[in-house]
Amino acid sequence: MRNADSSPKQVLAWRPAARRLRKTHQGVFQVYSFKGIATVAFAVLGLAGAAKAAPCSNTGANYESWKPVMAQEAAAAGVGDKGIAALMGSSYASKTIAADRNQKSFKYSLQKFMQVRGADTIVAQGRKRKAQNAGFYQSLEQRYGVPAGPLLAIHGMETGFGGFMGDSNVVSAIATLAYDCRRSEYFTDHLIAALMLVDRGVITSKTVGAKHGEVGHTQFLPGNVLRYGVDGDGDGRVDLTKQADAMASTANFLAQKGWRPGAGYQEGEPNFAVIKQWNAATVYQQAIAIMGAKIDR
Repeated sequence: MRNADSSPKQVLAWRPAARRLRKTHQGVFQVYSFKGIATVAFAVLGLAGAAKAAPCSNTGANYESWKPVMAQEAAAAGVGDKGIAALMGSSYASKTIAADRNQKSFKYSLQKFMQVRGADTIVAQGRKRKAQNAGFYQSLEQRYGVPAGPLLAIHGMETGFGGFMGDSNVVSAIATLAYDCRRSEYFTDHLIAALMLVDRGVITSKTVGAKHGEVGHTQFLPGNVLRYGVDGDGDGRVDLTKQADAMASTANFLAQKGWRPGAGYQEGEPNFAVIKQWNAATVYQQAIAIMGAKIDR
């Protein structure tokens, strides 16, 4: 699983009265897509109290009866017809639940974790990619202050530089995790975001991603696509299955989380705290810092 336990990835703020209402520090959500940057204020927050909170369950037995209740909650949050149709067409993802219960690699020692994840290969490939596309990574650092090393380390760690971006239906995976009781509130926020992305045409009901519904080269959860996704290649839309958009969005995420240009990112240095916001697993954080430094040499 990638990034799903990272609490800073919780970026959405709508909940009906039966759930706790939360707002971002500005009370709005930025949607980086289409032609430029659109800032959308969700006036529907005032309507959400009328929706009944969908009950969670730890088995798939009640999934079909859960969907209409969840659809009411999503509609109250501002999800449109396309998003609701995607939810109603979703299926309980038993493979997602199995993956969620079996995250062994984060329990390894740092040495074992880096061995299992292929750190040496990631570093070698990262250096090669940086050299081949130096201008692109320099432009990202100029704009966001984030050097190539940690971006490429994340890219290599998450998908093997785009080699495998997942094989699971995104809406079904996220909906299943919202339905499951273990982290229902966290993933309900991301489900509503995913349905809004369907409404906007950023993803579809058939979009494929990782087991926890992450999408693209660096495996963004849907809420983070809404908040941090940027058009990196200038084609007028955000598509994180395209490398330029994914890398720019990753740099934007780190910048928005407080990355200090020119400051170090190893343990004990200022930007390590920002790497910690990408993923909650300590070994993951340490590995990104170590590999990033080797790539940047």
